[in-house]
Amino acid sequence: MSRPEDILPPNLFYDDISARKYTSSSRILSIQSDMAHRALELLHLDQPSFILDIGCGSGLSGEILTSEGHMWVGMDISESMLAIAVDREVEGDLLYADMGQGVPFRPGSFDAAVSISAIQWLCNAETADVTVDNRLKTFFETLYASLKRGGRAALQFYPKDDKQRDLICKAAIKAGFAAGILEDEPGTKQVKVYLVLEVGGTGGDITQAVKDLEGVEVQDGRSKREKKKGETRREWIGRKKERERRKGKVVKKDSKYTGRKRRIQF
Repeated sequence: MSRPEDILPPNLFYDDISARKYTSSSRILSIQSDMAHRALELLHLDQPSFILDIGCGSGLSGEILTSEGHMWVGMDISESMLAIAVDREVEGDLLYADMGQGVPFRPGSFDAAVSISAIQWLCNAETADVTVDNRLKTFFETLYASLKRGGRAALQFYPKDDKQRDLICKAAIKAGFAAGILEDEPGTKQVKVYLVLEVGGTGGDITQAVKDLEGVEVQDGRSKREKKKGETRREWIGRKKERERRKGKVVKKDSKYTGRKRRIQF
């Protein structure tokens, strides 16, 4: 199945019809709510904060920010998505902008930033005079500047592969962030990848921004391995969690649910 970012630029892919369909899907609403709550958890905010929502779309994640007592500004490149956000009367301020051209706010404007299912679009350059490296560099450098000292960002995204995931993470580190990759439900089709960033951290050590998160542990591992004969699903997932040692990957600790097959509920 083709990925949206491989079909059209986001401002064209999310036209009026696609934007309405996206916003009215009960499945999308549930997933977006879960990921927005998870992003807030990773930010570790202990008081109402001013948050930038990158790729805010029709304001689904913004509504979660509002419900948790935060103020926010959302930016998106889809006029159709932003129009729906206006119709839905979301409480955040909205800005039409391309994140690949930078975060257009004064230095130190925000306490934190979130992004749900958006930053993988940075790896698409629609014209010959624009490169992926420049888009990533511009985005992360301006995001770094827009956050206050000690500010965090939790960016959920869907990398195409490990190469793209590492490309995005390395661009964040080059911009000055301390950065960590966290995966929920690793080794499954429901895996959710979060890039957790911190301004003014130790810079470059990708475990520092997530080392103190409750319920996760740093895992290392190197190669992908297939399930061994006679191996249980729980054992296989355990090995998958350890496959990228020395890459600073962070995953949930095992629980009584690890390895259980679950129904998809909408």
